[in-house]
Amino acid sequence: MTIYFYKVWQPYGCFSNFSSHPIHIHGTYWSTVEHYYQAQKFVGSKDAGIIPVIHAAPTPEEAAALGRCNSRTLRLDWDVVKTQIMHEAVLKKFLTHTDIREILLATGDEMIIENSPTDYFWGCGTDKTGNNHLGKILMSVREEIRRLRLYSVITSDCLTE
Repeated sequence: MTIYFYKVWQPYGCFSNFSSHPIHIHGTYWSTVEHYYQAQKFVGSKDAGIIPVIHAAPTPEEAAALGRCNSRTLRLDWDVVKTQIMHEAVLKKFLTHTDIREILLATGDEMIIENSPTDYFWGCGTDKTGNNHLGKILMSVREEIRRLRLYSVITSDCLTE
């Protein structure tokens, strides 16, 4: 069974970057992964002044709109670092929030796909031919959390012997 997600109010909506699961990363609190991700586009760029505005955006939709504005200059390395930044934020989200971590782990080894009709990079697009990078990150995070849990069990067993 493939697991599809998209809107926060749909099944598996907690997998969306727009879900209301704040993260604390690099010393700063962010309302959502979307806020963090959109702000990172401008780190070190001439338009870095937009970062506090994105941070303060009342909704992830507004943060996304601010970050997607084509008149701003993105950081020079954005295409190189954007998936790494997303991975770090998604991992932080699922390590921070136990309830959604359990939902992610309960997906077993199922394929996870962001069912975005318009996004062919992070999602699968209308015709399901997209790259699904967000789904791939979620599956990778799921595996990392499993390894961390296994390591914790092994380590604690060794310490009690």
